[in-house]
Amino acid sequence: MPDTTGASYAAAGVDIEAGDRAVELMKEWVKKTRRPEVLGGLGGFAGLFDASALKNYERPLLASATDGVGTKVDIARQLGVYDTIGHDLVAMVMDDIVVCGAEPLFMTDYICVGKVHPERVAAIVKGIAEGCVLAGCALVGGETAEHPGLLGADDFDVAGAGTGVVEADRLLGPERIRTGDAVIAMASSGLHSNGYSLVRHVLLNEGGLALDGHLDGLGRTLGEELLEPTKIYSLDCLALMRTAEVHAFSHVTGGGLAANLARVIPDGLHAVVDRSTWAPGAIFDLVGRTGKVERLELEKTLNMGVGMIAIVPEESTDVALTTLADRGVDAWVAGEITDRGEHGTGAALVGDYAV
Repeated sequence: MPDTTGASYAAAGVDIEAGDRAVELMKEWVKKTRRPEVLGGLGGFAGLFDASALKNYERPLLASATDGVGTKVDIARQLGVYDTIGHDLVAMVMDDIVVCGAEPLFMTDYICVGKVHPERVAAIVKGIAEGCVLAGCALVGGETAEHPGLLGADDFDVAGAGTGVVEADRLLGPERIRTGDAVIAMASSGLHSNGYSLVRHVLLNEGGLALDGHLDGLGRTLGEELLEPTKIYSLDCLALMRTAEVHAFSHVTGGGLAANLARVIPDGLHAVVDRSTWAPGAIFDLVGRTGKVERLELEKTLNMGVGMIAIVPEESTDVALTTLADRGVDAWVAGEITDRGEHGTGAALVGDYAV
């Protein structure tokens, strides 16, 4: 008899039932992010957000951003830890949005896997949902895609997009910055989610360090240090805007502190940041020493212990620092805005790090 067994989606490596199971497992976490403006539940073709909530604005400006977590996901894969990487995703998206003064509203995610393991996918979404709660936004939907043949069975990647809103006359940016403004640094929680291609190359490939190994100065395993979630500053920044005059924020991500700060400095002015006002954490020194990485290269790649910058008038400094301290944010005056002078327009780091 002729063979009547034809090809199937499952035989090609896509498990629809596993995908459905993953959706069921993630529903309880997505529900925790719900805002009153969200309509419907998980499972629709599109997430719905009631825009009539914006009627209270005179001239609402929508802010949007999209990002991923980069090669940090490979550390999560190697360690089998999937419930922290979502914090990183939310931070990378929503902390970009708050830089212009916008309140985060909602977010969607995209999870691409080689094979759907429902519990793993649900753990990733759990982390995203927890991050959304910390950012004050709703997780209104997402997509899980299975790519057999392109990704290994344990490989995955994540990306997300978010939307926020800001009143037009409260939009932050370069046009508000003035000579004499203070540059306030907010401590990072560690490496955050940038520079992991360098970090993995230096520590794991060249250095041969084990993720489960304990290293002096870290106080925990290397893997735990590398998976420390990116700090989410969104609600801290919004609180700061309510208590103090803020001229600009800068989210310190790829490119390092100086390059990201320079993005919000207007022509004719310069930001001078004094390295002696803080000591980078042990992980930054470990990467530098192990890979013999020059300081300039480290500063161009890693955040060096500063995850967010606020630029405020000098007279608002004390209130700003008090607000951040009350919220448990380690912050300090790291520099000031000057005329262009000898450094030119942009931002520069001066001095040596504290020890």
